[in-house]
Amino acid sequence: MPAPYIHENDKVVLFDGVCKLCSAWARFLIKFDRNRIFKLATVQSREGQAILEYYGLPTDTFETMVYISGELLYTRSTALLEILRALPFPWPMLSVFVLVPRKLRDWMYDQIALNRYHFFGKYDHCLLPDPDNESRFIHGEE
Repeated sequence: MPAPYIHENDKVVLFDGVCKLCSAWARFLIKFDRNRIFKLATVQSREGQAILEYYGLPTDTFETMVYISGELLYTRSTALLEILRALPFPWPMLSVFVLVPRKLRDWMYDQIALNRYHFFGKYDHCLLPDPDNESRFIHGEE
């Protein structure tokens, strides 16, 4: 049984909606995901919270992006690389970084994630999707 709000073949990216870097990442996905394969949700949203809870992930601290593809769950650097692999050319070429040992990749990812507010800033509240991209976001119906 899939997580709440996720259908069997959905590809879902959960991101920190108040983080300026994470929000820029979501805008990047909207721009380059021309085939509209990804659905997005902020970790602060009702839907994001329910998905995090389903997978036993923290619902009060957000130190990683989460990517769910079918029954698979990815976090940290592996989530980033799997998402890039699913985007159109040239982005899959960056998945070559999978050759870097995961422990090192995740350490580098963690350094950015743990300092993202300091380096990139933080919004006072989650940014809402604009009407053109509303369909890219997961909404309340399970």
